[in-house]
Amino acid sequence: MCCSVGFARSLGLALLPLALCCIVANLLLLFPMGEITYIKQDRLASYIWYFGGLGGGGLLMLVPAVAFTTLGKCSCCWNESLMMCGSVLAAVVGLVGSAYCFIVSGYALLQGPQCFTSYGWSYPFADQKGRYLLQPETWTRCLQPVNIIEWNITLLCVLLGLAVLEFIICLLQLGNGLVNAVCRPCCYKQEYSLNA
Repeated sequence: MCCSVGFARSLGLALLPLALCCIVANLLLLFPMGEITYIKQDRLASYIWYFGGLGGGGLLMLVPAVAFTTLGKCSCCWNESLMMCGSVLAAVVGLVGSAYCFIVSGYALLQGPQCFTSYGWSYPFADQKGRYLLQPETWTRCLQPVNIIEWNITLLCVLLGLAVLEFIICLLQLGNGLVNAVCRPCCYKQEYSLNA
C-alpha cells in the first residue's frame, strides 16, 4: 500500500504545475497580446468565457492534486481502502475537469477567434471547421488584435496538451485507487486467515 500511496502523491505533485499552467494559459487568452482593451470592449471570443483552462484544467484539477498529495498513512487496512476510494473520487473529478478543458479548447480552435476584419468584428473562420489552421495565408483577414490567430492557436494547443496529460494522470490514479481499494482488504483477509 505504501507504494501506491507514494505513486498517488507523485501524481498529485505532477498535477499541480499542470493546473497552474492551465490557469495561466486561460488568463492569457483573456488579454490578447497582453492588452486589456479587448476585454473592456467585450471583443473576446465567446469560448474564452467558458474558462476551460481556468475552471476545468486549473481550479477543478486542484481537487485531485491536493487529494493525491495529502494521502496519509494508516495502520488499519479499512482506512487505507477508504483513503484510496477518496482518491478515486478525486480522480473522477480530475477526469471531468480535464475533459471539459479539452472539449472547450478543441471547440475554440475549430471556431477561431473573434477579430476585426474588413467587415467589422466577427468570427471569420467559424464556418471553416478548423481548416483555417492549415491555411496561414488566410490569417491576414484578422486586422485586430494583431497576431490573434497565432496567440490563440498557441495557447489553445497548450491547453489541449495539458488537458491530455491531466487526463492520463487522473486515469492512472483511478486505476491505482480502484485496484488498491478493492484488492487491499482481500489481501489482508488472506493474510489474516493464513496466520490464524
